[in-house]
Amino acid sequence: MADITREIGLSLGADLCWPLCYEGIMKRLDLAIPVDGDTVRFHVERVTIEPFDLRQPCKYDVVIDRLTHWLHTSREWIKKSILMNDLYVFNNPWSVQANEKHTSYCAMMALGMPIPETWMIPPKSYEPSPDVKPTLQRYGKLFDVGKVGAKVGYPAFLKPYDGGGWRAVTRVTNEKTAWKAYEESGKAVMHMQAGVKDYDRFVRCIGFGPQAQCVLYNPDAPLHDRYTMETDFIAQAEWDHLRKITMTINAFFGWEFNSCESLRAGGVWYPIDFANPCPDSQVTSLHYHFPWLVKSYLKWSIFCAATKRKMPKTLNWEPFYAIAAKDISFEEKLDGYARIADERFETARFEEFCAKHLGHLDEVVWEFFATQEARDAVRLKVAALFPAHEVEAFTELFWRRIQKWRADQKP
Repeated sequence: MADITREIGLSLGADLCWPLCYEGIMKRLDLAIPVDGDTVRFHVERVTIEPFDLRQPCKYDVVIDRLTHWLHTSREWIKKSILMNDLYVFNNPWSVQANEKHTSYCAMMALGMPIPETWMIPPKSYEPSPDVKPTLQRYGKLFDVGKVGAKVGYPAFLKPYDGGGWRAVTRVTNEKTAWKAYEESGKAVMHMQAGVKDYDRFVRCIGFGPQAQCVLYNPDAPLHDRYTMETDFIAQAEWDHLRKITMTINAFFGWEFNSCESLRAGGVWYPIDFANPCPDSQVTSLHYHFPWLVKSYLKWSIFCAATKRKMPKTLNWEPFYAIAAKDISFEEKLDGYARIADERFETARFEEFCAKHLGHLDEVVWEFFATQEARDAVRLKVAALFPAHEVEAFTELFWRRIQKWRADQKP
């Protein structure tokens, strides 16, 4: 029997709160897990950004990546380490780089999901280059944004096809507002997507490996109140449906950490935004749900590191399309997609692992979020985002919400 240390790297940007909590809880867990006759321990380290030799070894078994979607140096180091060093990382960096909101809409439409009517619109303006003018003169077809809006239907949303953090999203209600939003869109390639009328529920489902959390969402509230603390806001069957939707999307694109926003209207759930493979992890927006997220980070990374889970280097879409081609109901198709997702995320193996080796995690997390260390992590993030005169008030607000979670989740 050997004593083995698995190395977990945190590839971070502006993240402050969850890494501190993750590290603090890992120290308290002090894990020594028996795996295949060996004793596996864990060491957590923050990944630095520096020049690297393409042939150099990678010390990490698992990297939790929060930079691939925008920082090229880290993305290329991670891609190199997957290809040459068998690194496991969430999420697949090629998929993050290539599959934006436009691709995700197209793929899920092909799988039969009720995505609202969506059109792509060429940009209002272009970066000057020798080829742009002759290309547009020869092939650019004049169009009327108002007529596109009439086909899509109002209200609609004009938004960049690649999205990101509610960037440049404009609700348009008629031809005049559609034209105004388009005139202000600059060089961005845009989508116009029909709004879901008369919806009565807006839910964001966060998927982390086989784990899922459905949260009632209020997009009109300030950022710190958008994730509501409501419970029992949908039936269990609907919760299961939204988990299947999210797991299908995540398994399809190799995004094991991603969120899916869906609206319910007339009893039908319409997925509207689900290419979010680096979802918000900050206490300043998640508050009550923040401990769940930290715990999910822990469980999935520990499982992947301990079992040396293999990183799928390619995406295999054919099993999904084979189900989509069958003459069966969408619910039956969704059950089939979810079975593929559970197989790819090793749901049964993960749950067995957690029950066997992480049975004490809930209590450790519950105790940690009563400590000064946890409160300091909350305050640090608040201080980074809020003006000085609001820091104490918002720190107390988020801390109270975390204590509410503790009261609701007492082991």
